[in-house]
Amino acid sequence: MSDAALNQEKEQLLEDVRQVLSSTEDLLGAAGDEGGEKGRELRKRLGENIKLAKARLLEAEKLVVGKAKVAAKATDDYVHENPWKSIGIAAGVGFLLGMLVSRR
Repeated sequence: MSDAALNQEKEQLLEDVRQVLSSTEDLLGAAGDEGGEKGRELRKRLGENIKLAKARLLEAEKLVVGKAKVAAKATDDYVHENPWKSIGIAAGVGFLLGMLVSRR
């Protein structure tokens, strides 16, 4: 799956979670005002929305973890294929960070 497709899927999951949470907030406000049978129905729908939000968040988490694993694997492969280049890059970044920190 390409980076663009992963980003699009991530954005869609986040939008779904935002919608579910917004709907849940509306239901919560309405449930507080209602008693009896209608209040029980609103609370039931509220519970369903919370379960849905949790499921969407788990999907988003899996997506992020999967992308992180792919990035870690690519980095690991690069370092194994180019050890001296990787050491040089790390030393250069360390040197630049050291200069930045010492100026403050």
